[in-house]
Amino acid sequence: MQARFAEYGLTAVPGTAEFWDAVRGPVPVPADGGHRTLFLWRGSAAVLRFESWSGPVPLQRFEDSDCWYAEVVLPPRLRVTYHFFDGDDYDGEHADPFNPVGAGPNRSIAATPDLDPQPHWPAVGPDEVLDVPSTRIRWNGSLGRKTVRVHKGGEPVVLLLDGDDWMYVHPAVAAFESAVRAGEMPSATLVFLPTPRDRDAEYTGAALWPAVRDELLPLLAENGVTVDPRRFVVAGQSLAGLSAFRAALDFPELVTRVACQSGSFWWTPGLPDQGLSLDGPAGGDTAERVRGADLSHLRVAFDVGEHEPRMHRHCEAVEGLAEKAGASVRATRSPSGHDRAGWRHALVRDVAWLLTER
Repeated sequence: MQARFAEYGLTAVPGTAEFWDAVRGPVPVPADGGHRTLFLWRGSAAVLRFESWSGPVPLQRFEDSDCWYAEVVLPPRLRVTYHFFDGDDYDGEHADPFNPVGAGPNRSIAATPDLDPQPHWPAVGPDEVLDVPSTRIRWNGSLGRKTVRVHKGGEPVVLLLDGDDWMYVHPAVAAFESAVRAGEMPSATLVFLPTPRDRDAEYTGAALWPAVRDELLPLLAENGVTVDPRRFVVAGQSLAGLSAFRAALDFPELVTRVACQSGSFWWTPGLPDQGLSLDGPAGGDTAERVRGADLSHLRVAFDVGEHEPRMHRHCEAVEGLAEKAGASVRATRSPSGHDRAGWRHALVRDVAWLLTER
């Protein structure tokens, strides 16, 4: 039994000090057209959970040791967020202590070896605390109280929806600054709009964008940030991506450039209260609104994960209709599911395209 994990390069007896000293994150080996990957957990019984890609995987124990493991076949071209769970609530969620690539204090990121590293995003361990932008603006308005953070850079302004994720979980400031230093995009001012308490209501309702136009933009101007609509980028994912794109339909004088990752274009106002329904008409009511519209003012970068196939027909419908309506469109597919592990690369890349495209 000593060689139980030898094919993964671990030849010591599982559970020994020598074994744990040799462990370095998830270890893949080619198998079944993909990569069989070893995930290891030290302690007591736990479950391995993936973000959107797969259901929970119970860990197996090696004999009577403190070594718990799962061997999971990951498909080609997958970058995925995951964590270990050993409790009854959020306190039981843990990052992988053997993986240096974290996503906040209780998540880690794994990638199959057929993928290149994501440029610009530094490896941040679960114990590291990210610096947040020093400029803090109190916004007390029609949407309630919000704290908006601002990283002041160049003249273009990029509004990041669900900004908490891009400050506290994924180091967006570091990634954007790296892209600027690499000459891939001009320096821009990043505005982090906090994640709303009720994402569904705020991102599908009618109140957000009038409040941004009439309240937030004047507040930014008072703090030295002037928004030029011709170079104003709005970036969002999932429901926030839907909201960003629909803002370009409703407020063309305000929103002219959109970065939309995995936009929830399945959404329609008639959905029942119980939640998701991806089985309706392709593109939901957004597709109906785009038909016949004039979007010649709009530049939009769409992206959706290769591993979220039920989203594809909805995104493809809106992508095609937007281009027919005159928008300048770029559509790509990321090697991920419905997951910020993929969205974060697309975010920087797509904002760079929007700011350099003329």
